[in-house]
Amino acid sequence: MSAALTAPALLPARAKTRTGFRPFLAALFSRRQAQLGGAVVLVLVLAAIFAPLISPYDPFELRVGPLKEPPTRAHPFGTDDLGRDLFSRIVYGSRITLQIGTISVAVAVGLGVLVGIVAGFYGGWVDALLMRFTDVMLAFPGFLLALAIVAILGPGLNNVMIAVGLGSFPGFARVVRGSVLTVREMEYVTAGRVLGATPPHIMRRAILPNVLAPIIVLASLEFPAAVLTAAALSFIGLGAQPPSPEWGALLVDARTYIRTAPHLINVPGAAIFVVVLAFNLLGNTLRDVLDPRLRHR
Repeated sequence: MSAALTAPALLPARAKTRTGFRPFLAALFSRRQAQLGGAVVLVLVLAAIFAPLISPYDPFELRVGPLKEPPTRAHPFGTDDLGRDLFSRIVYGSRITLQIGTISVAVAVGLGVLVGIVAGFYGGWVDALLMRFTDVMLAFPGFLLALAIVAILGPGLNNVMIAVGLGSFPGFARVVRGSVLTVREMEYVTAGRVLGATPPHIMRRAILPNVLAPIIVLASLEFPAAVLTAAALSFIGLGAQPPSPEWGALLVDARTYIRTAPHLINVPGAAIFVVVLAFNLLGNTLRDVLDPRLRHR
């Protein structure tokens, strides 16, 4: 009986989110920054999905052209030191880039939301314990924390994604906790408690839908940071290993040819730059649209 009674009290917040989705998209993509960032992200996603159709060569096939050949009509981005087509490797590398960003952010969001919502909802010693642990994690720079975790787990792309996610969750935890401290005092949360709803039910149905906005904004801004961190770890030999076409690994292979074949380092570097810039543009616009204090801009 209590579950049936609590549902009406907790549903309005979810219904409001559904009805506002189309106006939200309209407000988001009415801004030029979001249009530009969204277009680049769309190209990245399409390249990852249709990589076999877009790539003219197998990204691992050797000597499809002359070694370290500059960009030509046959090879738009040139070839690497083993004669592999660089355009094909960049296209296939987009899959790894999306995988890194998605899994790293998913790990950070999952752990950060769990810690933040539990700390904010229960308060007291639970809040103090979880937040002091979070503060300790925040005391370390994100890259150094990820570097330490990879050093413990061992090099490899999977360990890099886990490490980047674990290094990023404290920011999500603090943002979620701050939002929960406000939401938990709302009338519908109080009504749920009075009607006998369990704490997990209240956190899942009433609190979580109302703290999604800052989570979405932070996730969109964390995605490019995860890509950069993973590329940096690959650059020092702890991330993706050869012959992976991951963009950071491509920079590692090209560093000795920066003078003789600059396209080998310029192309993957430009790919990382454009993708990171696009996600930052999209994330900044998301923040402006979702934050009521910035909507007048």
